[in-house]
Amino acid sequence: MHLVQSMAYVGEQPWHGLGTRLASDQPLEIWAKQAGMDWQIETAYVQFIAGHPFPGSLHKYPEQKVLYRSDTKAPLSVVSKRFKVVQPAEILEFYRDLTEIGGYQMETAGVLKEGRKLWALARTGQSVTLKGDDTVNGYLLLATACDGTLATTAQFTSVRVVCNNTLAVALRDGAGAVKVPHRNEFDAQAVKQQLGIAVTPWSSFSDHIKELANCRVAEKTVEAFLTKVFAYGHLNTEPHGCAFNEQVVQKVLALYSGQGKGSGLSSAKGTAWGLLNSVTEYVDHHRRSRSNDHRRDTAWFGQGAMLKQRAWGEALQLIA
Repeated sequence: MHLVQSMAYVGEQPWHGLGTRLASDQPLEIWAKQAGMDWQIETAYVQFIAGHPFPGSLHKYPEQKVLYRSDTKAPLSVVSKRFKVVQPAEILEFYRDLTEIGGYQMETAGVLKEGRKLWALARTGQSVTLKGDDTVNGYLLLATACDGTLATTAQFTSVRVVCNNTLAVALRDGAGAVKVPHRNEFDAQAVKQQLGIAVTPWSSFSDHIKELANCRVAEKTVEAFLTKVFAYGHLNTEPHGCAFNEQVVQKVLALYSGQGKGSGLSSAKGTAWGLLNSVTEYVDHHRRSRSNDHRRDTAWFGQGAMLKQRAWGEALQLIA
C-alpha cells in the first residue's frame, strides 16, 4: 500500500515510481497543482447525536474540531481546538524566496496519507565531492502533519548521489531540526532564522564527511560500531540494552563489505564514511517495512531517522 497520494518531482523517478515529472525551475503554483497540494485544510465542529429514539438531538463538542480537505471534503483528523493548522500552500510558500532569490531548486513535494502529511524538498545548491567521484548534495526538507504524528519540521539533509542515502545535517546548535509544535503558529521567517539559512551548517558537515572518508577503520572497530548503533536498548525494545539483532548487523556488514551501492569507491572502501553509509543504505533501502513509502517515512521522521543519527554520532567519535 502506498502512503503517497500525490507527488511532483524533478529529475529521476522517485522511490515508489509514482508522481508527475516536472521540468526544472517551475513556479510554485505549478508545483502546488502537480503535487496535489492545491487545496486547503478546513475545520468544523465535532458533533454527536444524543438521546433515543434515533435520530435524537445533535450537539457540539467545543473542545475539539474536525480537519477536512476543502476539495474532497474527506476527513483528516480530530484535534484539539488549540491545534494550529499549517496549510499545504504554506509548505510550498516557505521556499519562494529561497528558490527565486537564494538559488534553491525544488526537487520533490507531495501528499502522504490522503493529506494527513505534507512535505517538500529543495536542493540547496551545496555539494561536496569526495575521492572516487563520490558526490553528496545538500537539501532542505519541510514537512508537517495534521494527524498528531509530526510537528512542522524543517531540516537540512544530505543525499549521496551514488545510492540516494539520506542523512540529516546537524544545525549549529547541534539540533537535528527546527520543530514547531501545532500548539504554536508556524512562522516561516522565524524558522529560517533558526535554521541559519544565510550561513548553513553545510561547511561543517562537509568537513566531517571528508574526515570520515579519510579515516580507515579496523575490523574490530566495525564490529564495535555496528553493535553500538543497533543495540536493542537504543530502540526501546529490550529492557537491558545489551543485545542486538545479529541478522541486521550481518546485512549492514555485507553492505559495508561490498554489496552496498558505492561501497567500492575509494572514499568508502574500508573507511568510516563507508561504514556510516552501510547504515544509511540499510535504513533507507533495506530495512523491513510494510512498503517503500513506510520505509521512507520512518527514514525521514521516525525510528529510521534516529538510527541514522545514532550512526552519525558514533562515526564522529571515530574522528574525534
